[in-house]
Amino acid sequence: SSRAFIREMGKWLCDGNGKKDNSLVKLAYEHDVPIFCPAFVDSSAGFGLVKHQVDRMKAGKPYIVLDAIADFRELTDIKIKAGTTGLLMIGGGVPKNFTQDTVVCAEILGHHDVEVHKYAVQITVADVRDGACSSSTLQEAASWGKVSTAKEQMVFAEATSVLPLLASDAWHRGAWKTRAKRAFAKMFD
Repeated sequence: SSRAFIREMGKWLCDGNGKKDNSLVKLAYEHDVPIFCPAFVDSSAGFGLVKHQVDRMKAGKPYIVLDAIADFRELTDIKIKAGTTGLLMIGGGVPKNFTQDTVVCAEILGHHDVEVHKYAVQITVADVRDGACSSSTLQEAASWGKVSTAKEQMVFAEATSVLPLLASDAWHRGAWKTRAKRAFAKMFD
């Protein structure tokens, strides 16, 4: 899964190979926070992975394969274990769909007691009229049984102007100080 690959990147950085102490990938590894990137190859790193795979294939050696199905399954495992959940989505696309769909996937896997995401906030500049926003608002996600309509909010704004306000508010309220760490990455060890 992309989570396993990114975790190995974090381990490599922690083994003295990193140049910065505050690398997000390194900090996530140190604090057992899984990072998922279901569309990992849709990035500049994807070129390197394609080159790796082709070179290793030509040499008759094993190569890395990132499994998007494993990403979906592992995200669903976290949803099942987490219980009550909420979503803060910056933008949309693949990550938005994967996280929302964990509720439906859990039900398909026989976990009929998994509740919908209780809270959902999406910050986006996308507009559903032209197919953007995956043509799906949070109201539409509620119709599929993915999120609750009681506490959902579409925020049509540029994320770099809104996210710092949300992060500052969360930091200053201080609820994080007494909240137990979840360490979801340990689920997969």
